[in-house]
Amino acid sequence: MKEDLLREIEFPSEVKVQLEDTLLKVNGAQGDSQRKFFHPKIKLEVQGNKIILTSLKATKREKTKIGSMEAHIKNMIKGVQEKHIYKLKICSGHFPMNVSVNGQEFIIKNFLGEKVPRKINFNEKVEVKVSGTEIVVSSADKELSGQTAAKIETLCRITNRDRRIFQDGCYIIHKAGKDI
Repeated sequence: MKEDLLREIEFPSEVKVQLEDTLLKVNGAQGDSQRKFFHPKIKLEVQGNKIILTSLKATKREKTKIGSMEAHIKNMIKGVQEKHIYKLKICSGHFPMNVSVNGQEFIIKNFLGEKVPRKINFNEKVEVKVSGTEIVVSSADKELSGQTAAKIETLCRITNRDRRIFQDGCYIIHKAGKDI
């Protein structure tokens, strides 16, 4: 059954939203976020302090796409007001790991006694802090902070060993908004 859909997303006055063709830019106190939204049957527009998503004679595909767009836009608005935070716990039972951040590079030394340090690079919009046995990853963009936390977790992946015994690594304990 085809029906007309209209979704309105309100944003506070301290958040600035711009729409340039298909690129939606959101600026706030904690940073900025941008994303392209394109679908031939869904119209996106900014009026006052509302973002309006409309689709005429929408099928269930357009309905799910509008729901996804709405969730992404809400995450963007929330992120520029207060950053999305992911927390990881450093667990080292066999060898003491040395975890550090150098500019835009995350480094783990002495992981399971390895001589070569493990490294990843992360985006400049992401902030990574190491304090004791906790790593805090924060960003205005939820996808960037989540992807960085996942990269850190997979950096410590152990293969060809019994996971019940070798439990060393960095594990996500808090995702943006919820504990695990």
